[in-house]
Amino acid sequence: MEPFDSFLIWISEFLASHLYEGIFLSALLETIIPPIPTLAVFPTAGFLASQQGLSIFAVIPMIILGAIGATIGTTAIYFIALKLGRTILLKYLRFVKVSEKKLQRVEIWFEKYGDKAVFLGRMVPVMREMISVPAGLLKMKILKFVMYTFSGSLIWSAGTILAGYYFGAGLDFFI
Repeated sequence: MEPFDSFLIWISEFLASHLYEGIFLSALLETIIPPIPTLAVFPTAGFLASQQGLSIFAVIPMIILGAIGATIGTTAIYFIALKLGRTILLKYLRFVKVSEKKLQRVEIWFEKYGDKAVFLGRMVPVMREMISVPAGLLKMKILKFVMYTFSGSLIWSAGTILAGYYFGAGLDFFI
């Protein structure tokens, strides 16, 4: 069994008994230690919530905790980019195959779309984890960054958790 597969099994087992904590931790860790896939974890948590008979109102705190976890993790990356700066950050980014050229393209794109890039970027896989780097390097105002990050993360969290929840609820209909 691959290490990544065993990690996903561990996350699923943890979620089965700790839905709320699992959502928060996976969202927090996804932004700091990619590739923890909230695209897999969040729908699984929603599915488990439906199978455990939780009401839709009990899922709302899961959605909010997912957005808070993602916001905290992404803000940490924002501050790392802000404080380390471009030269030092590029030394570390090369380990995840981000070159000077790629970073320049992202910065140009970020300068063009700014706030919208952060908001929409929080809803796009892979970009979710990376959007805080140009925001920090280009010194986006922290309050604006946190507001757009939380808003985009809340939509992502709601969509993915509810997809799993309603899928699980739909299965109950057929069983």
